[in-house]
Amino acid sequence: MSGVRRLGARWRRRRPLRTRLAVAASAAVALVAVGVCAAAFFVIRYELLHQLDLSLTQSATRVIQENRGEGPQTVAGECRYLSAPACAQIVPADPAADPDEAYLLPVSTPVREVATGKRAPYYSNVSRFGQPLRMLTTPFGDGRALQVALRADPVEKGVRQAAVLLAAVGGAGVLLAGLLGYAVSRTGLAPVARLTSTAERIAATRDPRHRIELPPGPPGRQDEVTRLAASFNTMLGELEQSVSSQRRLVADASHELRTPLTALRTNAELLARGDRLTPAQRERASGALGRGIREVTGLVNDLIELARDEEPLPLLEDVRIAEVVEHAVAVARTHWPQTPFPLEVGAGAAEAVRPGVPARLARLLTNLLDNAAKFSPPGTPVEVGLTAHDGGPQLTVRDHGPGIPAEDLPYVFDRFYRAEAARALPGSGLGLAMARQIARAHGAELTAGVAPGGGALFTLTFGAQGPPGGSHAP
Repeated sequence: MSGVRRLGARWRRRRPLRTRLAVAASAAVALVAVGVCAAAFFVIRYELLHQLDLSLTQSATRVIQENRGEGPQTVAGECRYLSAPACAQIVPADPAADPDEAYLLPVSTPVREVATGKRAPYYSNVSRFGQPLRMLTTPFGDGRALQVALRADPVEKGVRQAAVLLAAVGGAGVLLAGLLGYAVSRTGLAPVARLTSTAERIAATRDPRHRIELPPGPPGRQDEVTRLAASFNTMLGELEQSVSSQRRLVADASHELRTPLTALRTNAELLARGDRLTPAQRERASGALGRGIREVTGLVNDLIELARDEEPLPLLEDVRIAEVVEHAVAVARTHWPQTPFPLEVGAGAAEAVRPGVPARLARLLTNLLDNAAKFSPPGTPVEVGLTAHDGGPQLTVRDHGPGIPAEDLPYVFDRFYRAEAARALPGSGLGLAMARQIARAHGAELTAGVAPGGGALFTLTFGAQGPPGGSHAP
């Protein structure tokens, strides 16, 4: 039995899912068809025999009524013909009382036992005159038994015809089951086949723009396979967006790195010919080289921070937002001594605590404050406020610079995006993109707008709950 099991398991592993499903569906339908045909055969056979037995019972009743008090004898013997009445004979319990003429029907020990009352009436199959007979043996009274027989070949013929007919129906059912199993497997697995084909095409072309064609219909009435295909399409959309974002990031990073790297190479080549330069020229070239190195280093660090979106997340800790804001403002005052940074902390937000990574939150606030100070005229303040808002703290950073043009607002958080007015200023265009990424990883939302009276206004709103993930940070 274990060998058969292993053989069956090996067969299943070597056959495709469509074949296995077709075989399973066909076997199930075929088993039902064969079972129904077998049950119908036994029902028909039982009914035909039952009708014959009823006819024997009626004939026995009539013979008993017509021959009361008669002794052992052959009452009727014409049952060799189909249209003749039943053969009937009266048999005594004692063989010595048998008549001189031989009986037409076989007399055995059970017949004598029925005559004595030791055995109940019974039916049996016998053969006489070269034909099969169905015989009933029943008590006749006074130590006698009555045997009544009718030809059974019409019943046997009917049973054989029913068997042939039902076998043909069962065979047709098995064939139909095979066709239905193939149709079910082909139709039911069509979305899976399309999914497999799409996956293979994506693996071959590395192009996630392909999609699986879905049948029409409302989403709530789709079957499981169609929902699987829809989920796969959603996954492909996310993959396409991720690949496009990655390619765009690489392209933008390559573009942004080209200029500082060219400047670095020019200054390095210039310093390589230092014997031809004056001390002032060497100093300017060395300063430019140092600034270029710092710019490239900052750009690379920013790119690494942005790429951390896909890295494993460190453990969170409870962070008091007001303390992080105060620390970031203190650092900004050091970096931008000509720019005032007035800070106002509301009573409801002073004790607000959220799970997060202090270093990442400090980086977010530093980027916002540096961006505001960069666009503020010297001596104009960058106003920072922390208040309670809908169950969570809300931070606002406002500058008094030129503000953000309406056409640039939708793109201020895009990587490497720099407005027309900002292209002459230092920076790579990654600070705000990084700030929004850190905010969303902490369950907060960062938005940009135009402040009343001019200038830009950035708003960081924390939700009432902590960031998703519970125990992990961005």
